[in-house]
Amino acid sequence: MANENVSLMLRWFDEVWNQRRRETISELFAENAIAHWIDETGRDLTGPQEFLPYYDRLCGAFPDIRMTVDECFEAGDKVIVRWSAKMQHTGDHLGIRASGKPVAVSGMTMAKIANGKVVEGWDCWDKLGMLMQIDAVELKMGMAAG
Repeated sequence: MANENVSLMLRWFDEVWNQRRRETISELFAENAIAHWIDETGRDLTGPQEFLPYYDRLCGAFPDIRMTVDECFEAGDKVIVRWSAKMQHTGDHLGIRASGKPVAVSGMTMAKIANGKVVEGWDCWDKLGMLMQIDAVELKMGMAAG
């Protein structure tokens, strides 16, 4: 049986992302929790009050986002989640015109848990790949002539 911290993170991914239960963010993300490098600015977000606008932008751009937890395990007071997501870009909420294109990304989240809440989190996911899939950026590979 999964321990309480792993269960909390499984609940986060299911309720917050798959069920779109915004209230779960305030319930599971501590008032002074810090989310490191999660949004497009690269700055840390503190508490639900700063996380919610990020969440609304992402869900606005991808209202059908579906997260799958591929692996989840505990290491001390931290839970590590390897996840994948599928979605379609149908909203303009990221400041990018909706492309209508399907997107698949993967990433990892590490969350520090205390007293039944996330108190700190780190996310690493393929934002560049997402932007390329919706034609927001074009990657040009090659070597300079020399």
